[in-house]
Amino acid sequence: MDFYLWGCMNDLAYNINEINDLDDLNTPIQAPFRPGYSRRTVEYFQIVSDRKGPRMSGPFKRRPSLKTLPPGPTIKSASLRRRSSLGTSQLPSPSQQEVPWDVLDRCLLPVIYCQAAAFIISTVLNTLNISQVSALTLFILLSIITIALILFYHNLKIAVVGKAVLLTGCDSRMGYALARYLDELGFTVFAGFQSIEDNPYANDLKEESSGRLHVLQLDVSSETQILAASLYIVEHLPDDASGLWAVIHAANYFALGEIEWIPYEAVKKACDINLVGATRVTQVMAPLVRRARGRIVFLSSGLCRVTSAVRGIHCALFSAIEAEATCLRQELRSRGVDVITVAPGEFTACSSWLNDELLLDEAREMWGRLSKEQKREYGQDYFETAIRSLEKYTKVQDADLAPVLKALSDSIIRTFPLTKYTPVTRREKLQAFIADHFPRPVYDVFYS
Repeated sequence: MDFYLWGCMNDLAYNINEINDLDDLNTPIQAPFRPGYSRRTVEYFQIVSDRKGPRMSGPFKRRPSLKTLPPGPTIKSASLRRRSSLGTSQLPSPSQQEVPWDVLDRCLLPVIYCQAAAFIISTVLNTLNISQVSALTLFILLSIITIALILFYHNLKIAVVGKAVLLTGCDSRMGYALARYLDELGFTVFAGFQSIEDNPYANDLKEESSGRLHVLQLDVSSETQILAASLYIVEHLPDDASGLWAVIHAANYFALGEIEWIPYEAVKKACDINLVGATRVTQVMAPLVRRARGRIVFLSSGLCRVTSAVRGIHCALFSAIEAEATCLRQELRSRGVDVITVAPGEFTACSSWLNDELLLDEAREMWGRLSKEQKREYGQDYFETAIRSLEKYTKVQDADLAPVLKALSDSIIRTFPLTKYTPVTRREKLQAFIADHFPRPVYDVFYS
């Protein structure tokens, strides 16, 4: 077949050399796509198309390599603006975020067991006068063997060919980048947008990706759109796919502010998108995931248990998501379905009801909604100070999303994924550890 194709290509190249002499020809050369074409054939058609006319779209368009994770677009619309929920005054540097917490979490308990086993074995051997080997020697030997086996076990990956994933929340910078990255890996991606009508970023995602990526209108708070998306997915699954390999809940809405001040509409929207919507999508897509014995991935927050002012709704919702994921994991374990939680640091690619450009206007609106008793109780100075403290949450940051995207992709492609990934900084890891395992007064000494 390849010999026949190369003969056709030689004839085509000869004809094109003659056609290129004509000055009035501006029609681009289109190359037919056949699944059976070899890689060299596809590259040849791409070279031919670049000689004359605009560059082709679709599977032949030259796209930047995604060996490194893409940053995604920067949306200037207030309704689609990417938000940062960073809990510190500045974003962590990439070097701080590269701690392999997943490997450390997987190795910690086995290494502790190695210490106990080494002590027991050394005691037994010395007591029976079989050997005088020390516990330290046995501990080092057992630790080396255990860590080697864990790393081998940890790095096993699935074959992505013929597997499909559903990703919600592609309006966000992180969802957009993850959709492109999974498409580059070879998955069939169903990318759900809260709104694709007049959304240039949905068109850009489709244009920049392969034909395996499908753009869906999927508002997770809409029952009709969830059911319509499920029907579309069933009709467009890969031929050899028994169901959905993974459902990734990346649609988030972040309501910030003291609970008494946040508009009810913002609270309701946060609940509908973060918790109720994710639950309903899971209910509808669970049969497809169960048939493929795949995964369900929830996006949470690494500091959802670290309570503080202005983050009450955030902590409540993401704590509920983690509890739901834990229960769902127990329910689906016997069905061969993995339920995974990815809990990044305080930077999450959520949309917020606050807007940095209209912060003062929205603050005036909030102040106007308060009752006279509330205004008298809090005072305008306290209210303005609290509103100013929210500025760090509303500014769009060019943060490094690579650790979060790596954790999300690992939860899908690893043969034996962890139940929870925490791509956080060392500072955030320490803060969460102190909050979980020490009395509250001890935490307040360091973080009040």
